[in-house]
Amino acid sequence: MRGIVIGIVLLCSGSAFGQYNWTKEDSLKGEAMIKTIEQSLDMFYAEYSPEGNYDSIIDALNYEPDEIPEFSDSVYCERLNVMNEMSPFHLDCNQTTLSTIRFFTKKRRGFARVVLGRSKLYFDMFEEKLAAHGLPIELKYLSVIESGLRPQVKSRAGALGLWQFMYRTGRMFGLKENSYIDERMDPELATEAACQYLKKLYGIYNDWNLALAAYNAGPGNVNKAIRRSGNKLTYWEVRPFLPRETQGYVPNFIAAAYLLTYHAEHNIIPMEATIRYPQLDTMCLSKGVHMETISKLLSMELEDIQLLNPIYKNSYIPKSNPPQCISLPLTVIGDLVSLEDSLYALEFDLNNKTETTPQQTNNNTQPSTNATTSYDYHKVSSGETLGTIASRYGTSVAEIQRINGLRSTKIYIGQRLKVKKGRTSHTNTNPSTNNTGSAKKYYSVRSGDTFGRIAQKHRLTQTQLKRLNPGINISRLSIGQRIRIK
Repeated sequence: MRGIVIGIVLLCSGSAFGQYNWTKEDSLKGEAMIKTIEQSLDMFYAEYSPEGNYDSIIDALNYEPDEIPEFSDSVYCERLNVMNEMSPFHLDCNQTTLSTIRFFTKKRRGFARVVLGRSKLYFDMFEEKLAAHGLPIELKYLSVIESGLRPQVKSRAGALGLWQFMYRTGRMFGLKENSYIDERMDPELATEAACQYLKKLYGIYNDWNLALAAYNAGPGNVNKAIRRSGNKLTYWEVRPFLPRETQGYVPNFIAAAYLLTYHAEHNIIPMEATIRYPQLDTMCLSKGVHMETISKLLSMELEDIQLLNPIYKNSYIPKSNPPQCISLPLTVIGDLVSLEDSLYALEFDLNNKTETTPQQTNNNTQPSTNATTSYDYHKVSSGETLGTIASRYGTSVAEIQRINGLRSTKIYIGQRLKVKKGRTSHTNTNPSTNNTGSAKKYYSVRSGDTFGRIAQKHRLTQTQLKRLNPGINISRLSIGQRIRIK
């Protein structure tokens, strides 16, 4: 799907070159068309990724917002059997897995909500690579128990990334590291390496549960456990002889797979996904650049850039051969491509002013966020102009242009603009504000909100939210409109 924008643009414009010469006005129309296509694609990808039917299931079961359902052992076993029918895994239903599932469904509910939200960024890519290697799709849940789908998490033992590779194991499967990058934190490279490793382990043991145990404890420890068990060849027979942590590893995997499959039945509403994998595109850089420079050029928050590019140890992207690349949302990657020369010029200017070099950056120190702490960010909505935004925040058009480096008053939907903190907005933009009395709570509608997303964000179903707002037209929300959420 990446590169589809360029393909559409060429398809739309290819025949025009043979008919007439393009003027400056045509070029501007072309830019507008590209913006329209990119925004349409981004909206399509956001809606395309299925949210599942959790809302209808929760409503059908008539759950209250904070209710924690419980089921009998037979229900859990029946659901695991359904999963087994579609999987080469042995998702065994025994007292160990049942007790682990019960623990997850009671004590790991918040974890499940967060992971379900993060999964929108990673699971599409996981499934694509697992399928390419002929591996079970259920292995995507392995990253859930390894890292909680956080690519920068590091264990006490030194394992790093979504798939928690140790340094030596990562090197064995082609993951490189230097002063600026660690490929164990790169989602795609690490997933490719994990696929190769898991495929190798299954080839050794011919049993997926034993392969998972070896992924956790190492083949050496699994081989010792097999010998001590009297050369048994199934995980459950070998399990008592494995290290204690590994004894719980496969039950945790089964419980995570179960909970993420049946989260709706357990009244768990996923966290809102900030971005999905199909909404990303990549640009490769011919020069070294700081992410702070990209942040300034695109009026995009530094933390968002870092989140989408965890391979870099700090905020500096070094020059290399082959070149290093950066992943950003479709809504901004086109701007970065068209402003590449400006990017390098701004990087040069900022370096000369601050007289800093990449070598002076401490790799173990989190990048400075001083550049963003004095500002709020405003996302441009349909129909807005710099004038209306300036009025809203009690500032001037000239000031917004100055702090955002804008040479004209042209802005586009989805663009993020810096506005100084402390300015009073004429519209209530606080996402949750208390009304009179502590029992009621309200949410002010933002650009891009839908009734379903507001419900999801506040751990409600659409039916529950409708009950709180009986007179509202859910298909016609307006920015700034107050929705009761409690």
